[in-house]
Amino acid sequence: MGTVTLGVSIAVPEPYGSQLQERRAGFGDPAAHGIPTHVTLLPPTEVDSALLPAVETHLTAVAAVGRPFPMRLSGTGTFRPLSPVVFVQVVEGGAACTWLQKRVRDASGPLVRELQFPYHPHVTVAHGISEEAMDRAYEELSEYAAAWTCASFALYEQGADAVWRKLSTYTFGGISGVPPQGTPVDEHATTL
Repeated sequence: MGTVTLGVSIAVPEPYGSQLQERRAGFGDPAAHGIPTHVTLLPPTEVDSALLPAVETHLTAVAAVGRPFPMRLSGTGTFRPLSPVVFVQVVEGGAACTWLQKRVRDASGPLVRELQFPYHPHVTVAHGISEEAMDRAYEELSEYAAAWTCASFALYEQGADAVWRKLSTYTFGGISGVPPQGTPVDEHATTL
């Protein structure tokens, strides 16, 4: 049957997702329009396509025990010189992201894997572009801020065209009266 390349992430909701995607494209990152703006829970992982039903069952179980949590982005950071990445920092919600990514990659499930680097929740805004453009991204988004209630995560598949497409969304269990993902916590959040 072959393999598929999967990723699991928390989508950055609108209007923030499109704003950051456009900024990423504006910095010259050729991957900007093929990667929805997100916080990674599982980096690109090759999986036997026959395991997709088990992956979906596993992610449904992870979501069932999760609860909505506040997410807040503020300012920039970088992994340079170790990795050519500039990102917007996750300043609230990082512990919940860490908890989720551990469960997504749990040894009892079909997505077990080791990470190349220690997990650090973030939103990439520039990757593998010129140093000058990376510096520009770092400085121009240094005062960026956004906030929302995270109530779900999603499974994505990377196509042969290198574009990531959502396969399924997994909403956290036990939700009652909580705004859906995409509802800003602070309607007056600073955006650029």
